[in-house]
Amino acid sequence: MKLAERMNRILIETAFEVLVKARALEAQGRSVIHLEIGEPDFNTPRHVVDAAKEALDKGWTHYGPTQGYPDFRETIASYVSRTRGIKVGPENVTVVPGGKPIIFFPMLALLEPGDEVIYPNPGFPIYESMIQFLGATPVPMPLVESRGFSFDLDLFASKLSPKTKMVVLNSPQNPTGGVIPGEDIKAIAEMLRDHDVMVLSDEIYSRIVYDEKPVSIATFPGMQEKTIILDGFSKTYAMTGWRMGYGVMPPWLVDAVCKLMVNSNSCTASFTQRAGISAIEGPQNDVEAMVAEFRRRRDAFCHGLNEIPGVRCAIPQGAFYAFPNIEGTGYSSKELAERLLQEAGVACLNGASFGKYGEGYLRFSYANSYENLMEALGRIRRFLVK
Repeated sequence: MKLAERMNRILIETAFEVLVKARALEAQGRSVIHLEIGEPDFNTPRHVVDAAKEALDKGWTHYGPTQGYPDFRETIASYVSRTRGIKVGPENVTVVPGGKPIIFFPMLALLEPGDEVIYPNPGFPIYESMIQFLGATPVPMPLVESRGFSFDLDLFASKLSPKTKMVVLNSPQNPTGGVIPGEDIKAIAEMLRDHDVMVLSDEIYSRIVYDEKPVSIATFPGMQEKTIILDGFSKTYAMTGWRMGYGVMPPWLVDAVCKLMVNSNSCTASFTQRAGISAIEGPQNDVEAMVAEFRRRRDAFCHGLNEIPGVRCAIPQGAFYAFPNIEGTGYSSKELAERLLQEAGVACLNGASFGKYGEGYLRFSYANSYENLMEALGRIRRFLVK
């Protein structure tokens, strides 16, 4: 038997490949500082864990509605309405196991072979992976460092065509940490309002911001019915292993996503949804403390990177990633990432693994302790100076 041809078009996440390599080095007794995985190094807030335990004790261990429990969807709808300044009801919400299904399922429901999808590059690898897998045409939109890793709006306008079926936005952004300015989001909305196009707005890092609050394109006139908001609990509440995300979209698309859910996952775990209610409605001081600590780490780590010869690092405005330009070192992104792992014991990601426009950069996750980040800076400096 051979795999179906479409399996040749699906990509992977390099972060997990690098993690395997790093674990193998550690098994040999090597010291490795993990800056490759995009995962908060904090525990899930105590009240959220307690809510899950209580739910288990009360028997929330059975199948639930495919779309998600109505009271949980109402909680999410109220939260999104409040934070985005739009009117959202539970009929607009679908709960899924993790954020990725809100990339995969809407694309699967909407895209035909030959449709064009504009997406950020460098960007989260799963965007391009799913576009290719479905036989649609990826149209990369280069992120410009001089614009804070936002779009060149003239170039964006030139890439729109009658074949454009979807536009992917991600702000705050992985891997760059960039936040698209509100005026740019408004300009993009004006360009798209009269196009027959859907926007996948990946807002998974919406609470992890340091200065300018990100603006959702759904807030602009005529855009809510054309927008799919992707959000979840993994990053904001340090719940990566809980696998719980959600999408907010027009009801006709919710119906399609639920068909795909029932054919693949049946439903999201019941007890985790009870914990999700507690996460949104409970105290937010753990989230605020985590973001404050990420800011402290960002400031120190990016300052340290900028003091290393051949390295230039823009200050990220959101998420927990540094994306330094390393062209001045004379190394390619792939070679430097590999040598830092093998020779310096620092695990990071090759910028080109996020798309061809990521060449010349590395991605470091500063979701690690302050002490480990300072040690990593020392190792990187010693390697490059040597």
